[in-house]
Amino acid sequence: MQKISVLLFLVWVCFLFYAGIALFTSGFLLTRLELTNHSSCQEPPGPGPLPWRSQGEPGACWMASRFSRVVLVLIDALRFDFAQPQRSHVPGEPSVSLPFLGKLGFLQRILESQPHHARLYQSKADPPTTTMQRLKALTTGSLPTFIDAGSNFASYAIVEDNLIKQLSSAGRRVVFMGDDTWKDLFPGAFSQAFFFSSFNVRDLHTVDNGIMEHLYPTMDTGEWDVLIAHFLGVDHCGHKHGPHHPEMAKKLSQMDQVIQGIVERLGNDTLLVVIGDHGMTKSGDHGGDSELETSAALFLYSPTALFLRPPPQEPEVVPQISLVPTLALLLGLPIPFGNIGEVMAELFSVVEDSQPHSSALGQATALYLNAQQVFRFLHTYSAAAQDLQVKEFHRLNNLFSKASADYLRLLQSPQGAEAALQTVITELQEFLRGVRAMCIESWARFSLVRMAGGAALLAAACFLCLLIAQWATSPDFHLPPLLLIPVAWGLAGIVACAGLLATTELKLDPVVVGAVAAVGSVLHILWKAWVGWGSKRPLAALLPVPRPILLLLLIRFAAFFSDSFVVAEARAIRFLLGSLILLLVAQLHWEGKLLPPKLLAVPRIGFPAPAGPSGHRGTHALGLGVGLLLCIRLAGLFHRCPEETPACHSSPWLSPLASMVGGRAKNLWYGACVGALVALFAAVRLWLRRHGNLRSPEPTVLFVRWGLPLMVLGTAAYWALASGADEAPPRLRALVAGASAVLPRAVAGLAASGLLLLLWRPVTVLAKATTTTGAPRIRTVLTPFSGPPTSQADLDYVVPQIYRHMQEEIRGRLERTKSQGPLTVAAYQLGSVYSAAMVTALTLLAFPLLLLHAERISLVFLLLFLQSFLLLHLLAAGIPITTPGPFTVPWQAVSAWALMAAQTFYSTGHQPVFPTIHWHAAFVGFPEGHGSSTWLPALLVGANTFASHLLFAVGCPLLLLWPFLCESQGSQKRRQPHGNEAEARAGPEEEEAAPLMEMRLRDAPHHFNVALLQLGLKYLFVLGIQILACALAASILRRHLMVWKVFAPKFIFEALGFIVSSVGLFLGLALVMRVDGAVSSWFQQLVLAQQR
Repeated sequence: MQKISVLLFLVWVCFLFYAGIALFTSGFLLTRLELTNHSSCQEPPGPGPLPWRSQGEPGACWMASRFSRVVLVLIDALRFDFAQPQRSHVPGEPSVSLPFLGKLGFLQRILESQPHHARLYQSKADPPTTTMQRLKALTTGSLPTFIDAGSNFASYAIVEDNLIKQLSSAGRRVVFMGDDTWKDLFPGAFSQAFFFSSFNVRDLHTVDNGIMEHLYPTMDTGEWDVLIAHFLGVDHCGHKHGPHHPEMAKKLSQMDQVIQGIVERLGNDTLLVVIGDHGMTKSGDHGGDSELETSAALFLYSPTALFLRPPPQEPEVVPQISLVPTLALLLGLPIPFGNIGEVMAELFSVVEDSQPHSSALGQATALYLNAQQVFRFLHTYSAAAQDLQVKEFHRLNNLFSKASADYLRLLQSPQGAEAALQTVITELQEFLRGVRAMCIESWARFSLVRMAGGAALLAAACFLCLLIAQWATSPDFHLPPLLLIPVAWGLAGIVACAGLLATTELKLDPVVVGAVAAVGSVLHILWKAWVGWGSKRPLAALLPVPRPILLLLLIRFAAFFSDSFVVAEARAIRFLLGSLILLLVAQLHWEGKLLPPKLLAVPRIGFPAPAGPSGHRGTHALGLGVGLLLCIRLAGLFHRCPEETPACHSSPWLSPLASMVGGRAKNLWYGACVGALVALFAAVRLWLRRHGNLRSPEPTVLFVRWGLPLMVLGTAAYWALASGADEAPPRLRALVAGASAVLPRAVAGLAASGLLLLLWRPVTVLAKATTTTGAPRIRTVLTPFSGPPTSQADLDYVVPQIYRHMQEEIRGRLERTKSQGPLTVAAYQLGSVYSAAMVTALTLLAFPLLLLHAERISLVFLLLFLQSFLLLHLLAAGIPITTPGPFTVPWQAVSAWALMAAQTFYSTGHQPVFPTIHWHAAFVGFPEGHGSSTWLPALLVGANTFASHLLFAVGCPLLLLWPFLCESQGSQKRRQPHGNEAEARAGPEEEEAAPLMEMRLRDAPHHFNVALLQLGLKYLFVLGIQILACALAASILRRHLMVWKVFAPKFIFEALGFIVSSVGLFLGLALVMRVDGAVSSWFQQLVLAQQR
């Protein structure tokens, strides 16, 4: 079997999974249709004349304008309780005074002294609570869709009708200053703009100070009609420090002073709007739909009386999109075409007129115009998309018709109709709120056909992995024909699909074409395998997974259908992993490797019969099990609590050192982090030295000797700068900023250089050939991490001949040189050639990934390597080494490896929800941002999020290599004779005197390639059933209350994690094959040299 065939087959299997994920996603996460229609003054929102107070006044459009100017102050992440003076009553908050309370004192004084001029509301944002989606809602009055949250990295111009476009069309001068996200959303829409980079969440002051530099001078010039200031300091402070940090109090006090300065400059015809686009969690994150994230403050103020009645005891709760139609009508503009928000009716009361009838009629007029606009949008949208609920649509249609008729009838006889007006207002509000509720439910629309097709394709790919992994052990298994036929059928499916779409003149959908190709390629092989298998073996043989492992996988599969288990998955994984470790130890006991066989009395379930006593000591295996359980427990100390568990407290060790208050504690933690970094480097270096892989002058070895210490030094220096950047003297801040950009890039560059060197020279070997009668004939090819044997320990790793691969090639040469004496050929450090390259590659990958995390995560990375080392040794204790094959990695090893990857995901402070994404990783090495680039920050954040998936997938081949590496442990006890007797003769009688270790894999290249194929398929199967379970759970529970909060994010994270893991698995297997090819080339060169 060719190595390239193995890689191509795994690529095809991954393509099946990708096609299934894409097809399911296209049916589950559909976006709503965006209409490009626009409202205008020339086109009334509904039939008939415009209602009362809408005609005959200067500046009138649909309704006469009440204000000629507006100052909109958008304070990013201004949570509602940030504007509260009293102690917090939010559930879960401590009952003590909090740093952010009472800091907006000027707002409170205005609310108390001018109750008819100012009002505070609790604004409810619709999820997802990311900035770009909130800006779209605040300007269009529409609802964002779930999948739009992914575009928070890259904002695109809004095509729907919006307030900014209406202001520009009306000739209003719009001046903007602040977050540069507005530049992408509204290109060319502002008469004057001051944009500042928005994505560097560690920078609390640049944007705010830039706004304050231009804000008051711009107001004083008077050359503006609408002034928008988008402050980011509060949001960035939340991301960096959290809401309970003293820095948050400073930021809010600064915003209070800004608001006071604006109020002092307001004219009587100007309205001040202060609003937060969303809130934040206790940790300062946002993006989800929790109460703290969706609750924002909304403050309105005018120097002239604005409200007829005093404020209520508790602030009124209003949907955030209600601001859009309200501002449009107050400014005399048409309401944006796609708005579904409801006007804030009390702002349209006639304050100058004390007659309740006039006030009620003003409110009814605003609501009627709003209802006409929403009704027009509803009919236009239903004709274009046809995805609204028919029954509810007809009910709302009838409700609007009745409310409209009642309102028009009241206009004919307005006297003595206060009660009737209140009825009309109630009917119009019921209509508007009913439309919003219907749209929220209808825009969560699903394509059941695509969802079912995607889930079926995922199930077929999982079944294929299971089938081929079992089938590959049969003697008649040949991979190349099995690979060519699916490709042909897939191409036939693409041609047929493209022809059908061209005939029917339908739009070519790449997702559908890819799914058809995947189905076409897999159907033939599944049918052929099923027929061939069923005729020879019973159906039960299709499930080769041991029963305990099958039970564990079923438990893992079923847990994805419970929102409680998904929320508590971090604890569930630790429990399952610990149970599996105990099962592995019990398996060693059942197989007689912990106690003598005569003491065994416990029956085994689902495992092969005992193979007799092993050379591994029982205390050694027990120590490995206990060490693993201890590591699992220690890793569990690093955890982030889901927001659904308010009683839980997240680990404080996940936050960066810069957020700590107190220099001594910060210094101690910094020392611990650097110590973990040095310990990780020392452990890898000692392991390489123990196996004799650090004694060559080759470039790769020189890099391991000197490049890795430089990476450790660069990482430690960057941590020192990042943790104390805010405390640096002003004259050194430019130097600190420059070093903060250079050091991470230098570490990443060193890691990339080391990986390239490893790929270039993965293996060369020191070989020595002598005769007993003549002078030594030496051919030396130095290996990375190797050198001549200098001690008895080195001799233990000497492979006494060029193994069995060299026997036939040199047999003739040996016969011809008998007169000169027997030829001795020795090679050094071949026994660990594969695993040394893998460990080096993983170390080089770990350092740049570690830089993307907070400093104290270095302790988790140290635990990761230690835990992996212990697990590999424990697994190796139970895997027999068979010569010449076949070689098989058991299911329990693959399952434990996948569980450990998931456990590390949670231990590094991640959760499968968007608010917990570590956005700060996008600025490691790029403190000034990325300009217009979006792929690089997305790559950095993705590497931070899925670092554990990548490392464990790349290291997956170690599950196959480690048992052969551990063969040396038993052989080290045998003493080798000194001198020439330590060199094995080229004869079979001494061949087994020294451990062959990983060279046993080269004795049977077919079995080696089959083992790599099986390992890849088993790992993809274990990951595949997880993404299949997430897809089925999201399908079945698509109307569940927690679908968008729990099940949809979990599916997205599992899908992305599967893609990253599959790519990492491919890279890991490709590295092993690259080393194998280099070893083969070395053998061929040595054979040619011997022949010469």
